[in-house]
Amino acid sequence: MRLLLAPILLAGTMFSAATATYAQEAAPATAAASQGAKPEIGTFGFDETGMDKSVKPGDDFYGYASGGWVKNTPMPADKAMYGSYIILRDLTTERLRGIIQEKQDDPSSKLGRAYATFMDAAKVESLGMAPIQPWLAKIRGLTDRKGYSALTAEAMQMGIYGPILPWVWTDDKQPERMILQIDQGGTGLPDRDMYLSDKPAFAKIRADYVAHLGRVLALAGETNVEARVAAVMALETEIAKAQWTREDASDMGKTYHKFTLAETAQFASPALNLQTVLKAAAPNVTEVLVREPSWMTAMTQIVDKASLEALRDQMIVRSLDSLAPALPDAVEAERFAFYDKALKGTPEREERWKRGTTLVNAQLRDEVAQIYVQRYFPPEYKAAMTDLAKNLLVVMGDRIDKLDWMEPVTKAKAKEKLKGFVIRVGYPDKFRDYAGLEVRDGDLFGNVIRANRFEFAWSVGRTERPTERSDWYMSPQTVNANATYNRLEITFPAAFLQAPAFDPKADPAVNYGAIGAIAGHEISHHFDDQGAKYNEKGILANWWTPKDLAAFDAAGKALIAQYDAYEPLPGEHVKGEFTLGENIGDLAGLTIAYDAYQRSLNGKPAPVINGYTGDQRFFLGWAQFWRVKQREEHLRQHLLTDAHSPATQRTWVVRNLDAWYKAFDVKPGDKLYLAPADRVRVW
Repeated sequence: MRLLLAPILLAGTMFSAATATYAQEAAPATAAASQGAKPEIGTFGFDETGMDKSVKPGDDFYGYASGGWVKNTPMPADKAMYGSYIILRDLTTERLRGIIQEKQDDPSSKLGRAYATFMDAAKVESLGMAPIQPWLAKIRGLTDRKGYSALTAEAMQMGIYGPILPWVWTDDKQPERMILQIDQGGTGLPDRDMYLSDKPAFAKIRADYVAHLGRVLALAGETNVEARVAAVMALETEIAKAQWTREDASDMGKTYHKFTLAETAQFASPALNLQTVLKAAAPNVTEVLVREPSWMTAMTQIVDKASLEALRDQMIVRSLDSLAPALPDAVEAERFAFYDKALKGTPEREERWKRGTTLVNAQLRDEVAQIYVQRYFPPEYKAAMTDLAKNLLVVMGDRIDKLDWMEPVTKAKAKEKLKGFVIRVGYPDKFRDYAGLEVRDGDLFGNVIRANRFEFAWSVGRTERPTERSDWYMSPQTVNANATYNRLEITFPAAFLQAPAFDPKADPAVNYGAIGAIAGHEISHHFDDQGAKYNEKGILANWWTPKDLAAFDAAGKALIAQYDAYEPLPGEHVKGEFTLGENIGDLAGLTIAYDAYQRSLNGKPAPVINGYTGDQRFFLGWAQFWRVKQREEHLRQHLLTDAHSPATQRTWVVRNLDAWYKAFDVKPGDKLYLAPADRVRVW
């Protein structure tokens, strides 16, 4: 599965050969919708006031398109990064607040009760740490290693980040069924390199983290914490050494390892026994995917060698950090001070209403979603976006036909894969029922624990059952898009389909440059370095000839080298291999979208608007969506942990498209100029 943006899923119409002709004819729907209507942004859907025309497009297309906005837009104090899609998220949060607050006076509404209970800060403070004390007492009562597995299982169900990270999704080799998957955990810092690298910035992060561990233990009522936090840090450093790199952990071929419940007995020590954990937390599970088995083996041994005190202390810290929104303000403030201020550079916390809206939206997302889509997602948006995406699928098929490096047998399989694509726009055709979730007045901690248990039970309850196609990984009120390899799906939630990503009233060139390229990005993910490993049925299986695979890998290596050369911070480069899939998505997505835009013109020349040609407006639409400001601390963490390149470098992918050179008269000597032979072309 690939998302368009890092975090910070109606099943669409199945695309088939029968719909291809319609998709071509329906493509101008976006243009028709824009006639006589005013776009949300600027004269034609682009913010010209945010440009910096003192910058040559060929030197820095990001600066040319968005430099004025970057210079003149203040960074909100509660943000680590800010830009187009963050603004969309803020708008969505405001709308969700309105939906949730309307329910506060309705005694029958779980939304209203949940939100009112969170907003009653005085009640939360009066209760203090009393609500979590029974759980802390259970942790402190761990006096036998054999009890750690049961404690781990209960923590998982409570939503506490622990040594094992479970999630449920479609089985890569049996996409008709769901399976429980286990990912590596056990560390409190976002990446293994933060424990192991000798870079000064990471040394400071480690010092800040040790201080955080001590303050959290103190908030839990512990004393004499200095030596104790050193033991926790030593434990996590050993775990980090065993963890897989992000490159390996995101490789779908390397991470598929299925075990029966009986076979999980190999991952066992007196302290941590995976089979025991699974039997307690997910008793219906008979098979599991352990994505990083060497780590799992090492984890059981590392935990067994650790002192019981270190294991208890680590669990206490994880409990307070994970459940901070349900605890007194001092706990949430400490969590923010490290994870947002120290790690990301964010000066201030969000207002309480924003945090409450986020929490309640997560607990009752489908209940919120039904109101959101009725109120803010017009049917014509769904129709226009679906037509645009269908047009892109046709173009992708045409491009596959014309590839000179792919053999006919592989082309035929690629085209067959395209026929199976599902386009999902706006919202699912079935929403979840929360009848079994109890929400009590005045019991914030209990509400959070019950919601976490409800979510865990629902998720685990889907394992080893037929895949439910109505399940969406993301809610309709999510500002993002994604591709799901093993379901052959591309998904565009309702909240994402707003300007500047998508505006049916805007010039088609801008729409194709923004949402068109994003849709192309998601389509191409099914053919990127990971998506290409899935066949026409969504099964993880090789369907490429050796010659085709070699040609594809060669193009990927060229793109890796291009991105490796980018240095967003002194001494800090983009990781070309780690970001390869997303960079392929950007390059292919923009390429497909450009062809689709040309197709939508039906052979007629594009109008010139405000002095900009259609091609210029297309590329400006792409650049505007990636308009982002980022604090240095956040950018540093982004380069280490995010599979997406930073916004500036995502914008620069234009340098691989011949049409961009012609549109902006880019010449040799310009900083972004690439000779034709050096421009990377994949799809």
